[in-house]
Amino acid sequence: MISLSPPRGAPKPASRTLHPRLARLPALLWLVAFFLVPFLITLKISLSEPATAIPPYRPTFDWRSGVQGLPDFLGALGLSNYEMLAADPYYWNAALSSISLAFGGTTLLVCLGIPLAHALTRAPARWRSLLVALMIVPFWTSFLVRVYAWIAILKPEGLLNAGLIRLGLIGQPLEILNTPTAVLIGLVYAYLPFMVLPLYAVMSRLDPTLHEAAADLGAGPTRVFWTVSLPLSAPGLFAGALLCFIPMMGEFVIPDLLGGSDTLMLGRALWSEFFSNRDWPFASAVAVLLVLILVGPVVLLRQAESRREAVSP
Repeated sequence: MISLSPPRGAPKPASRTLHPRLARLPALLWLVAFFLVPFLITLKISLSEPATAIPPYRPTFDWRSGVQGLPDFLGALGLSNYEMLAADPYYWNAALSSISLAFGGTTLLVCLGIPLAHALTRAPARWRSLLVALMIVPFWTSFLVRVYAWIAILKPEGLLNAGLIRLGLIGQPLEILNTPTAVLIGLVYAYLPFMVLPLYAVMSRLDPTLHEAAADLGAGPTRVFWTVSLPLSAPGLFAGALLCFIPMMGEFVIPDLLGGSDTLMLGRALWSEFFSNRDWPFASAVAVLLVLILVGPVVLLRQAESRREAVSP
C-alpha cells in the first residue's frame, strides 16, 4: 500500500490561519496611518494653549523631551478647551443641527437610492453600464462648480422658481436658497451616487433563483422586493448610509454656499475657528467632538453586521 503521509523530517505545510491576518494587515496599516495618527495629533493640539505664533498654539508636551517631560505634561494637562466647548451652546446647537441635517439627508438618500438601485438591476443588461456611467458623470466636474449651479437653480429668480411660476403652481418666488431645505437638496444631490452604487453592487449579485422561488410561492413583485431583495441588500444599505452620513456631518461647502449664515454645522464652526479665529486648540477640540459623534454609527453598523453574520448559516 502506498503511504500518502509526508516522509519523516519533511517540513510541515504552513498553517493557513496566517492568511486572514495578513489580508487584514493593509487595512490596519491604513487605519493607523490615516486615522489613528492624525487623530492623536489633533487630540494633542486640542490639549494645547492658543498662542500668537506659527503654528498658533503652545504645546503642553514637547516630543523632544521624551519620557522625562511626561510628568510635567501630566501636571500641566488642562481641559480648558473642552470646558469652553461644553459651556458654549453655539457648538452644541451646531452639533445638533449637523446631526439633524445629516440624518435627514441620509433618510432622503435611502428613500431615493433603494428604488434607483433596484431599477438599475432590473434594467436590460445592455443598458446597465451606460446607466451606471451616467450616475458617475457628475464626479467628472468640480464639486464647487456643481454647488454653485444649485445657487442659480434655487435663488428667487432662478430656474426652479421660474418653472413653477410658468406652470402656475406658485404665484410668487419661493425662498429656498439660504435655508436648511437648500442644504438638504445640495446634500442629497452631492451624495446620491454614494448611496446608489453600494446598493447596486449588492443587488446585482443577488441570486435570481431566490426571486423565482418567492414568485412560485405566490409572492408578487412588491412582496418579493420587500421580503427578499431588500433584506439581502442590507450590507449595501448600511455601507451607503455610512458613506453619506459621515461626510455630511463635517460638510462645509454646501452649508456655506446654500445655507447662508444662519445654518449651523460643525464643519463651518471648524473652518471659522481654524482660519478666522486661528484658535487651533479649540478647533481641534471641536474636531475631536465630531469624531466621537461619528464613532457611534460605525459601532452600531459593526454590531448589526455581527448579528447578521451570527444569524446567517
